[in-house]
Amino acid sequence: MAFVSRPPLLLLSCIICHALIASAAGEQSYKILSTSSLKPQAVCSEPKGIPSSSSGATVPLNHRHGPCSPAPTKKEPTFEERLRRDTLRAGYVQRKFSTNHRGGGVLQSEAVKVPTELGSPQDTLEYVITVGVGSPAVQQIMTIDTGSDVSWLHCNSNSTAGTTPFDPTKSNTYAAFPCGAPACAQLGAESNACSNSQCQYMVRYGDGSNTTGTYGSDTLALGSDTVKGFQFGCSRVEEGFGDKTDGLMGLGGDAPSLVSQTAATYGKAFSYCLPASSDSKGFLTLGAETSTTGFVMTEMLRSQQSPTFYGVLLQGIKVGGEQLSVAPSVFSAGSVMDSGTIITRLPPTAYTALKTAFKEGMKQYSTAPARSILDTCFDFSGQDNVTIPTVALVFDGGKVVDLDANGIIFGSCLAFTDTGDDGSTGIIGNVQQRTLEVLYDVGQSVFGFKSNAC
Repeated sequence: MAFVSRPPLLLLSCIICHALIASAAGEQSYKILSTSSLKPQAVCSEPKGIPSSSSGATVPLNHRHGPCSPAPTKKEPTFEERLRRDTLRAGYVQRKFSTNHRGGGVLQSEAVKVPTELGSPQDTLEYVITVGVGSPAVQQIMTIDTGSDVSWLHCNSNSTAGTTPFDPTKSNTYAAFPCGAPACAQLGAESNACSNSQCQYMVRYGDGSNTTGTYGSDTLALGSDTVKGFQFGCSRVEEGFGDKTDGLMGLGGDAPSLVSQTAATYGKAFSYCLPASSDSKGFLTLGAETSTTGFVMTEMLRSQQSPTFYGVLLQGIKVGGEQLSVAPSVFSAGSVMDSGTIITRLPPTAYTALKTAFKEGMKQYSTAPARSILDTCFDFSGQDNVTIPTVALVFDGGKVVDLDANGIIFGSCLAFTDTGDDGSTGIIGNVQQRTLEVLYDVGQSVFGFKSNAC
């Protein structure tokens, strides 16, 4: 198993027990899904919820495509193209935790020596925030990624990304790190170099795109909060970027991430709520309130080999209120909680049981051909609303998280697929996280899930 758990704390155990949301008698077995939520909309709706914390720094979070997006208009990729890119992303994550590859857990090819390589992140990442960088602050639209540590911005005036590059010479607070600075050393030997006595970062991605530039710091504005000394890469040489965002904000678990950088201020805790669809809004909160009121809490797992990622342990799955007959040992490899992967990957044994039970509850609808990696699809033609079985994830300790209807169906298909073999690490994708406030309390090594948060 790639993930290791943290020794239990008595106080933490009490908090988790107190936060447990029971799912016994009276549990709903069906949900109503509006088919309009499966189609692109033209108007952005007002946010439905607010973060649970009023003490942290909160910024709006939006899907990169759709009427709520602050990013420049770009043709949205097709459903099949999104899933093709998603396969690249998931494949990378799973290889990082594979015990079958040579090297015992981390693929040893040249393509993955750079820790921040993620497959095809500029195309797979789907959620963006708007922040201010520099003094005076310049608005920057950045994709967020819990599977990345190094944050960076386009600073090259010849950038092909279609954005206005950040110019550090116009900021009164920008400073490049010297080559021997601790921040430079945290990038790792494979990810930094030296040029003109300044630290240079290097990020290379599996699709051939890459970015190289100066690693430095500047002031970061997150809503009404200001973070001094925000460390990021200023991209000068790049290839293959066409995402029309200004850069990437790393929310991973290793030293260079924004979460680690701001631990002294915000307590190494953050949360987000991914909206139900691209025509609604969510939020990202740094320094999220760690009170567990209203949250289902479960332990966070970490990997020494891949400290970037945050893991969780599934115990089972419920469909229509009934737990599937799948042994907890099937999930023993753990799952990565990932904002950048779209579709949840389950061990084949669990996925087969899930789709069988789900199909049984969908007999009133005609089936439809498979779409890319999704093989359990339905024909909702002429339907304004459809009735679907509930799906809930059961985490370690029997903690039940009920999924939103928009977290079950994606493009008229069941939004799950399999990992390929029962020994592979699973992935909890962003579709399943929709409308939940997902709390990453990294300091206490626990996850929290709060329903109907946005």
